[in-house]
Amino acid sequence: MEIFHISAECYPVAKVGGLADVVGALPKYQNNAGHLVRVVIPCYDSKFRNENEFECVHWGHVKLGSFNFPFNVLKEKTDKLGFELYLVEIPELFDRKEVYGYQDDIERFLSFQIATLDWIIGRADIPDVINCHDHHTGLIPFMMLYCDKYQKIRDSPSMITIHNGLYQGQFGFDKLHYLPPFDLAHVNVLEWDKCVNSLAVGIKCAWAVTTVSPNYLNEINYSANGLESLFNLVRYKSRGILNGIDIEVWDPAKDAMLEKNYSIKNFEKGKQENKEKLCSLFNLDPTKPLFSFIGRLLEEKGGDLLPHASALALSENYAAINILILGSGNPTIENQLNSLLDDYKGNYNTFIGYNEELAHLIYAGSDFLLMPSRVEPCGLNQMYSLRYGTIPIVRRTGGLKDTVIDFGDDGNGICHDQATVGDVCYSIQRAVDLYYDKKHLNKIRKIGMSTDHSWERVCQEYIEMYNLIIKKK
Repeated sequence: MEIFHISAECYPVAKVGGLADVVGALPKYQNNAGHLVRVVIPCYDSKFRNENEFECVHWGHVKLGSFNFPFNVLKEKTDKLGFELYLVEIPELFDRKEVYGYQDDIERFLSFQIATLDWIIGRADIPDVINCHDHHTGLIPFMMLYCDKYQKIRDSPSMITIHNGLYQGQFGFDKLHYLPPFDLAHVNVLEWDKCVNSLAVGIKCAWAVTTVSPNYLNEINYSANGLESLFNLVRYKSRGILNGIDIEVWDPAKDAMLEKNYSIKNFEKGKQENKEKLCSLFNLDPTKPLFSFIGRLLEEKGGDLLPHASALALSENYAAINILILGSGNPTIENQLNSLLDDYKGNYNTFIGYNEELAHLIYAGSDFLLMPSRVEPCGLNQMYSLRYGTIPIVRRTGGLKDTVIDFGDDGNGICHDQATVGDVCYSIQRAVDLYYDKKHLNKIRKIGMSTDHSWERVCQEYIEMYNLIIKKK
């Protein structure tokens, strides 16, 4: 089966969030299963682009209204990621360091989608299935069905995978002329709430819809930032498939970013050495339980709860716990977190930004990982922490509910129901009590480390979905 994954992100080429991790791992496992897999993302001015060799396999021009942008499709020569990687180079729009956050993002990602389809129809072979990811590629299923120039792939199955339904890629009908010509009788397909909604279009037009966890599929039927009724309408063609993690990259026994490697057989000593290294870097006490947060400092991640919850937990457990925050996002939250540094020196520290090597060390060296998310379609951090013997403290939502069971129910983590400071602090107190019950603590760590969150299982579920829609041709 020839599979195209089209996305805005792919680790390690370009990463903002979990989307990159999925698109960097799932195709590799599909490739290993015997399928021909190609990943297509925009060509950003990234370290990966500058340090690896590419060859141009296609070139052309994207017409976007009165604009005309030249583009090239570049193939990474060695398939070093375990699949064929293609970068769509549009210098005027993507020759920038950041993935998102520009005023012309609509133009950028629309041109990327058009250029990608132009290349696909120029190839001799037609893909068996095109898997789009999030709103940045949501117009592709529409263009495949209705734009005149793409008649060649009109009968090719498409699927859209939703990693986060909060972001939908809306724009006004004043930009409708950017799309390649299509029969205006179908213009209503583009409309949702009086504008063009890229995610809604993809959901309507794709042959199948998947979310990145079963529970998130249930949640978006009643909480989807205005798309609830649409998700209910397409439930017949939808499935929630829980993400996996790349167990080759995330393996405490082989992870080169750790101070000390370890496995389920010797995790106590290994975790302690990593904890000592981590605490030495951030002036913390390795004899105390260490609570960490890794992620974006945004309200959807519960980032706004962290300053108050950290201060309250540290006050209630004065000099008895450590808290370490790694992340960036809302400047107000960043400043609030930094403002605690003087008051809790020796028990609290922050790293505002992101560092992949440090993240690995935190997973290995922490005792508990905080994830007080309001929205978490799947979540990968809790799976990484389980793999490294670090106990996740999560709010029961989305994929967190699918993957973390409270230790009171013989599970692998600590759970609470509300995204409140009180719930977070109560869970921290439960964790402190657990920390000093070493036998119980290590039992839970072993449960987490032995949990199978590999991509092999997930890969097969995606293939099953592809086969279902291919049969509809």
